[in-house]
Amino acid sequence: MHFLNIVKGRTMQKESNITVETQNEVNMAVKDGETDIVNNTVKNIHARKSVRKYTEQKVSEEDLLLLVKAGMAAPTGKNMKPWHFITVRNRETLDTMSEQLPYAKMLRNVSAAIVVCGDTQKSQYWYLDCSAATQNILLAAESVGFGAVWTAAYPYEDRIAAVNACLNIPEGIVPLCVIPVGYPQGTEKPKDKWDETKYHKEKW
Repeated sequence: MHFLNIVKGRTMQKESNITVETQNEVNMAVKDGETDIVNNTVKNIHARKSVRKYTEQKVSEEDLLLLVKAGMAAPTGKNMKPWHFITVRNRETLDTMSEQLPYAKMLRNVSAAIVVCGDTQKSQYWYLDCSAATQNILLAAESVGFGAVWTAAYPYEDRIAAVNACLNIPEGIVPLCVIPVGYPQGTEKPKDKWDETKYHKEKW
């Protein structure tokens, strides 16, 4: 299926699950001074949240591919693209990572995950490019109605080793993070992270 058709289908599914009241809340919640932000992309950025509880509904490989393609659309220094993405749906693998990663226990209750990895030989800034790719994945997940959360592997050696062992990752490739992906259980709301004290004009 064409990438844009996948996006269209997933977006329509999300929109069908959004109540008028919820949409109005999103429309009104995001403001910059006295100017309402109505751009859908910006609204999606502000609507993103970390989701750690999921329903039993399965996430398909096609859905995961949609998110991986969004990840590969991220900015990358000198167009090096030092990233690799591993989609995981195997129940035993998800459970094993859940046991070994201290902040990824929710993997036991989700049907899929995406592991974002970087090629350390290709770019010394792999972790920056892979972080941008991870953000793209999280935003794409939010936009089509999935819940997701960034759980770190890098820079913790024990977590890196655990993910490497589970996924047979070769030498020179480092897992940045594991992203559980599923259908949200409940209606979690995004945190308001705006802090005027950290906004500077012209100079500090």
